[in-house]
Amino acid sequence: MLKIDFTQEEVDILHYERYHHPHPLVQKKMEVLYLKSQRIKHKDICSLCKISKTTLTIYIKQYQLGGVEELKKIEYKGRPSELNQYSDILKEHFEKFPASSVAEASDTIEKITGIKRSPTQVREFLKRIGLRCLKVGYVPGKSVELGKIESVEKYRVETLEPLLQEAMNGEKAVFFVDAAHFVHRAYLGFLWCFTRTFICSPSGRKRFNVLGAINAVTKEIITITNETYINSESICQLLFKLANLGLDIPIVLVLDNAKYQKCYLVQDYAKQLNIQLCYLPSYSPQLNLIERFWKLIRNECLYSKYYANFTDFKTAISNCIVTANTDKQKKLNSLLTLNFQTFKKVHVLAV
Repeated sequence: MLKIDFTQEEVDILHYERYHHPHPLVQKKMEVLYLKSQRIKHKDICSLCKISKTTLTIYIKQYQLGGVEELKKIEYKGRPSELNQYSDILKEHFEKFPASSVAEASDTIEKITGIKRSPTQVREFLKRIGLRCLKVGYVPGKSVELGKIESVEKYRVETLEPLLQEAMNGEKAVFFVDAAHFVHRAYLGFLWCFTRTFICSPSGRKRFNVLGAINAVTKEIITITNETYINSESICQLLFKLANLGLDIPIVLVLDNAKYQKCYLVQDYAKQLNIQLCYLPSYSPQLNLIERFWKLIRNECLYSKYYANFTDFKTAISNCIVTANTDKQKKLNSLLTLNFQTFKKVHVLAV
């Protein structure tokens, strides 16, 4: 038997590469040597990996010769792809017009080059030229169209971050404010299941409104709820609640530019209560921390869940909000970090 003494580091590399190397043949080589490192008998390795004893010996000698890097070498080069000569043209096209699927990319390639390839071949080609299938993010459209990204970034650096630093130093209590409107309907999500699952869709369109203020540091949530509308009176109720928390440091609210939040009634009442209102730039929801909190609530108690009546629906949301700071504290601390997304260096589609 060909004996090799593997270090733990070598074993870890083999374990990683047998799943993550882009070429299937190299993955198989890594699998063979990983099994060898686990002291599996040669005949069992051949049986598990569907290879001959001669092939096993070749792989082992390659590893003895140059380790993992030697295993990555592939002697059979095959015929070069006809698409390679169009790599630059296709790179330029897909940079401007990303494909939503391999099928769409295949059609595009055929139109540009006249060459038709199978989905598998197209997928491999896309990987070779550096493309990856990534989830699309979103940026508020108006902030891009109106050229407001720079001003939003300036606000984040010059106003918001210094304010949050004061909050972390215990000099101010900073609350992020916004309203969420939960409609009693079906919220579709993903489930691990054996067959596709359907949930009932409640009848009616009753709405449970929650106006919330979340403490940037403690993650404490203060709410005002109703089943009609959130308006300036709702904001004043929230201001009154916050003023009566008994805090011995100044209170600052970070909120968006909704008319009912900027009206004279709200600003005057906030002044009377000695609460500072700090308005976010237009089209910058990514700077409002509470938006992430509402996302957590929807994930925890709405998606893929059915509530037969509106009362149960409201109760589920209310309980989730009340217990979030205790039962979901680990998730909250991870989700509500004081790091805010910036769109200065992102690729924005169709602008």
